[in-house]
Amino acid sequence: MCVLDRKPPQQPEGLKQRVIRALLYCTGEMQQFHIHMQDKLFPLQLAEWCLRGTSQVILVNNPLSGALILGALLLESPWLALLGILGLLASTFTAVILGQDCEEISSGHYGFNGMLVALLIGAFSSAGNWYWWLLLPACLGGATTTFLFSGLAPILDRWGLPVSVFPFNTIILLYLACTGTSHPYFPNTPALPPGAPESSNLTQLHVPQLLQGAVLGVGQIFACQTLGPSLLILVAILIFSPILTVYAIFGSVIGIVAGLSVSVQQGFLYSGLAGFNGALGCMTVGANFIFNWRTHLLSIASAFLSSYSDIALGNLLGFVGLPASSWPATLTGTLMLLLTGKNLREYRIPIEQVTSPEMNLHSCLQWSEANTDVADERTGHESNMY
Repeated sequence: MCVLDRKPPQQPEGLKQRVIRALLYCTGEMQQFHIHMQDKLFPLQLAEWCLRGTSQVILVNNPLSGALILGALLLESPWLALLGILGLLASTFTAVILGQDCEEISSGHYGFNGMLVALLIGAFSSAGNWYWWLLLPACLGGATTTFLFSGLAPILDRWGLPVSVFPFNTIILLYLACTGTSHPYFPNTPALPPGAPESSNLTQLHVPQLLQGAVLGVGQIFACQTLGPSLLILVAILIFSPILTVYAIFGSVIGIVAGLSVSVQQGFLYSGLAGFNGALGCMTVGANFIFNWRTHLLSIASAFLSSYSDIALGNLLGFVGLPASSWPATLTGTLMLLLTGKNLREYRIPIEQVTSPEMNLHSCLQWSEANTDVADERTGHESNMY
């Protein structure tokens, strides 16, 4: 008579364990969810692609983060949210029609530039909300970013550089320069230089408004000018990566410090316009390098350079009514990724392997431990030979 070994019954998961597992499922890139959606209907897959494309604006690849950002845009302005969604769909469908790489489309790489173009077209329009003529340039501008993205990708890949928001910056600058402030169908509000003198002589700074400006600096990436949507965008970054959230706030604060050092107008500080390029420059380094003290110093340098470049370029382009947009952070981030110093190059992550900073750091530690074990085995083998 044989006796079967019976495993002890597994204890049911408690509420705490289920909550922790659900939270972990929603963080990072949510790869399990991405795999789960691959055999679903096309409309459901398209929704996931668009949500990831929405979050890719802030270097995040998470559909839940994208949903929170869409909620923030709806809270800020339903009209801007509608334009952003149209630009996102136009750029994504254009990529599908052109037969671009499926993995890049599903990760949202072809959507975020179109969304930004449509958002800024609405934000700079002087015709007010629900001006239906803007649907045309929003869709056309979004589709055009896909052509620029696919054209720039092979060139920048040779240097291991991401396309980033080069298409967005190019299209929005061309659109605003072509239409101007007196266009009969697409009139725009001119951008003012950040160093322009204010109408009133305010010499005292309001610290609470400066602190609020640091949060608004993150929201201004999506043209959000109020505190609630900006906080929701910060939560969206936090879900993906706490480290990246710290970089976002830190870069925005550096932008305000840079603005204070050159005495830009106070409205530029309080509205967050002084901080969003600093936040983007800081986040670019944090997303593409493994976190350590060297790369942390590099992120600080990137934030300062992005912020000062924003002020300088804003003063130059402001005289013709054009904004600096995110050109300063884009050019500075690209410059930082081109650095060839040995102590920095070994921490640079190839663009095809970039994920959340926490996962990048974890992968680096595993790789270091594996190399240490191999070295110990070789040392032991050589000692046994003698």
